[in-house]
Amino acid sequence: MLSAAHLTRRFGERVAVDDVSFELAPGEVFALLGPNGAGKTTTLRMLAGLIAPSSGTVRLGAEVLSRHTAPRLRGRIGLLPETPGLWDRLPVRQNLLVYARLHGVADPAAAVDEVLERFGMRDRGREPAAQLSKGLKQRVALARTLLHVPDVLLLDEPTAGLDPESAREVRELILRLRSERRTIVLSTHNLDEVERVADRVAVLRARLVAVDTPAALHARLFGARMRVTLRQPAATFASVLARAGFRDVQAQDQTLSIAVGEHLASAPAIVRQLVEAGADVLSVMPEQARLEDVYLRLLEDEVRLKPDATIEGRRP
Repeated sequence: MLSAAHLTRRFGERVAVDDVSFELAPGEVFALLGPNGAGKTTTLRMLAGLIAPSSGTVRLGAEVLSRHTAPRLRGRIGLLPETPGLWDRLPVRQNLLVYARLHGVADPAAAVDEVLERFGMRDRGREPAAQLSKGLKQRVALARTLLHVPDVLLLDEPTAGLDPESAREVRELILRLRSERRTIVLSTHNLDEVERVADRVAVLRARLVAVDTPAALHARLFGARMRVTLRQPAATFASVLARAGFRDVQAQDQTLSIAVGEHLASAPAIVRQLVEAGADVLSVMPEQARLEDVYLRLLEDEVRLKPDATIEGRRP
């Protein structure tokens, strides 16, 4: 659906984005992560056709996004910038009507009615945008992004500054859009949000440090581990697994954390050893580090990675 090939963007002597490539499928949520100044917003602007790359290409389907094709292809792309960008003195409905007409929507009034209904804001249509709370302004901005029914959505910090309830509504919207087979690129610092909605993540620091599913990145960086919950204190049985050949066994309260390399099939052997030793096993499950741990490790390691050692993964 959407792909970037060797995207590079320079501003004078500064390289904001350096040789970034990825390919996204319909119905995929792809999260761009990185520190401030890493090139996330610049990447989104290139994907939206708002600025041209210094080199490299963006494709939407089979077509290259260029100066000539951008006016037409932008009709298939919805961009939510970091700030809502509403005209404060205009009523909500008028704000949306202007954008519907700019996008060339066939029936602007009907399209505005539909998104106002979808976002539960029909009763707010006559209110000036300036009177809305930050959360409601963000909701209007999201409604504007969907006015022309785009195939691709580019969302820059969609939940920044929102209260928990509003942030949850945005996450639920993202999941609904994914179920509609929309391709979504999400730039955010909210790693908890990413863990809830993203299929793949990309860590960016001008260049692409890593791209893969959170689970795959975790396995590469930390190895596979099993978490076993027992009825008894876990420390009693740590030595049992150590004698069975498991070299990294950590015990805390009633939980054992066991390194199993890449072989999650070790679970039956682990359970058998514990049961034979008299343990009451309550649960066995793969253990996964938080995305925050994966993200910080990648940034720490990035300075030691050569350009040709970037961790890459294809869409599963």
